[in-house]
Amino acid sequence: MGSAEEKPATGSGRPTSRDVARLAGVSHTAVSFVFNGRAAGNLSPATQERIRQAATQLGYRPDPVARGLRRSRTAVIGLVTDEIASSPFAGRLLRGAMDTAWAGEHLVLTVDSGGDPDKEDAAVAELLDRRVDGIIYAAMSLRSVRVPEGLHRTHSVLANCLPEDDSLPAVIPAERAGGRTAARLLLEQGHRRVALVGGQDDIASVERLRGFRDALRAEGITVPRDWVVRTGGEISSGYEGAARLLDNAPPELRPTGIFAYNDRGAGGGRHAPAPRGITG
Repeated sequence: MGSAEEKPATGSGRPTSRDVARLAGVSHTAVSFVFNGRAAGNLSPATQERIRQAATQLGYRPDPVARGLRRSRTAVIGLVTDEIASSPFAGRLLRGAMDTAWAGEHLVLTVDSGGDPDKEDAAVAELLDRRVDGIIYAAMSLRSVRVPEGLHRTHSVLANCLPEDDSLPAVIPAERAGGRTAARLLLEQGHRRVALVGGQDDIASVERLRGFRDALRAEGITVPRDWVVRTGGEISSGYEGAARLLDNAPPELRPTGIFAYNDRGAGGGRHAPAPRGITG
């Protein structure tokens, strides 16, 4: 059996920094220096290594709560979403937040409100009670949002949405640039009669249309008003919009290329030409 000095001193069985100090034969302060990043200049490399070996032998990990209280930081970032966590299309946003936080030695605590404003306010209050280092509020679709109550009380940023009162910084997609890029791809393939299908009157739709028109205007091309067909963002919407464009004009006046609002709309639009005898 090992000596009493080799056993954790706590009843819970979790080793403490004092257990590490006893096993390494150093002071408790020396252990604190190592795990609080203050060892350089205060302890020799050999002593630091002895402390780390003792910690590994005991399975010691610094208490994150206690360390957070000392530093006035918890190493946790709150992420409040309207419906992103329950949506299959938003995994990259969540993954990006978690990967970036992890690289900065932080964890992400996520709450999905289901779009309920009262739940959002309550979620922010709970995160503030847990003294998170900051909060991200993210929306599934790019839009102006009501800033949840309490969000101004800590470091906060919005993702994929804009605050109605312009009171917080926001990170949003470059929708206009995306519209320009999509239009240029069609232009590079030789299309000069190009239409747009899908979307509504939301921020993303408006900005993508602006970029679309930017690219065509640079080539001296004007988009006819009735070639911008707002039908939504679903597969059926893409089909409906493309069908409307193809049915309402003789072949020589039809658009030869269509810029779809999103991938689902593009998928639907691709099925419209074949039943009308259009190939290529």
